[in-house]
Amino acid sequence: MLNIFTLTNGRLFQEEIESLEELSQFRPIWVDLEDPTPEEKRWIKQYYGLSIPEDAMDEDIEESARFYEEDNGELHIRSDFLVADWDEPRQERVAFILNLVNENLRSHGVLFSIHDESVPAFRLLRMRARRMPGLLADAKEVLLKLYDGDAEYSADTLEGIYDELEMASKKVLSDNVTDSLASEVLAAIARQEDLNGLIRRNVMDTRRAVSFLMRSKMLGAEQFDEARQILRDLDSLDGHTTFLFDKINFLMDATVGFININQNRIIKLFSVASVALLPPTLVASIYGMNFKAMPELDWQYGYAWAIGVMVCSALLPMWYFRHRGWLK
Repeated sequence: MLNIFTLTNGRLFQEEIESLEELSQFRPIWVDLEDPTPEEKRWIKQYYGLSIPEDAMDEDIEESARFYEEDNGELHIRSDFLVADWDEPRQERVAFILNLVNENLRSHGVLFSIHDESVPAFRLLRMRARRMPGLLADAKEVLLKLYDGDAEYSADTLEGIYDELEMASKKVLSDNVTDSLASEVLAAIARQEDLNGLIRRNVMDTRRAVSFLMRSKMLGAEQFDEARQILRDLDSLDGHTTFLFDKINFLMDATVGFININQNRIIKLFSVASVALLPPTLVASIYGMNFKAMPELDWQYGYAWAIGVMVCSALLPMWYFRHRGWLK
């Protein structure tokens, strides 16, 4: 899908392009390619003179491979953006290409973004730019606002993690934590821990990208201040992720502790039962020897008497354990 974004009266307008002729009718500041086809890439090359590298979205994490400038002045940036889906939270790799040097090309001053699927930070920027005139002025502003939107999306996701952990905390600290409830809580905690880790990595990646933009000296004075504000926001998110990691570890330890308590109760029950059954087992063993010296063996109700003795020898230890509070 090929979308272009133009500025009209300070507002951002989106157009979906379906042919090369349509592409030549607009002068955008942002060209977004979502899962582009070979034909769409060919249109970009023919009209803008821009060749999209085949490895534009490689998973190489080395800074030299993710932030660099070509000989023709094209600035290449590869960044990860958070996609906090409930079923499969992940990071989406986005490749940015920006030409601010070669004015002879139509790509001059146009931000190109290439990615495989929809990114929440992109949707957030499009919504804000339509409602807030003057939010964007050029392609550099678009890039900064995308990183700012990604930071805000990460912050909103952290709030969601905190709410989920609060619900898990109420379950764990309830009076009766069964094994099934503990299993449910552990699964919820594991999901939030994984998402929190993704956010921390996303914050680190965004910080590197914004720092690279500041070092490249391509930003104006106001844009430089905005980049510094984004870095401050990212630093505050780091503290929140650390706090959530501590809370997750506490809830994990508490849940595992309740599981151990439940297991100890079962082991305790078996231990008390085994001790309580020792006296009747002894009585049964003695009567099983059939000694003639035992007069009750000749009684009419002798075996009933023996059974009564075994029952009493089992009930007395049980009563004792319950009286002492060892058996509840």
